[in-house]
Amino acid sequence: MKDLNTKRQSERQLALKKLSIWTISWVASQALVIFGSLLLWPESPLLKIASLSINVLLGIQMILANRHLFKKLDELERLLQLEALAWTLGLTLVIGLAYSSLDIINLIPFDAEISYLVMFMGITYFISLTINKKRYE
Repeated sequence: MKDLNTKRQSERQLALKKLSIWTISWVASQALVIFGSLLLWPESPLLKIASLSINVLLGIQMILANRHLFKKLDELERLLQLEALAWTLGLTLVIGLAYSSLDIINLIPFDAEISYLVMFMGITYFISLTINKKRYE
């Protein structure tokens, strides 16, 4: 039994490491898309499309690595993740549309930027996962 738990733990650690690598790669490629297009190849639509294509492919790999990690989690860990993801999806959709509406109807003096929504999403996921973990301790 102890060997099985050790094996599962090492499989989870490996899956988490792979997810980390794909996430870092995706984030770096996102920076390359933006800064490369603005600073390195502002006049090259081909390089812009190529860098964006690489970004999307790396993003898909990140999603697949996340899915693989979820398959390695036990039932309680999956439940905690599912609840955190449900809250994150729901709140991001509701708040994101409200945020966009504020911009469209000119109730905020600036443009609604997606980066704020991404930060909101990350914070929501972190908080909801933390609350869920405390609830089930």
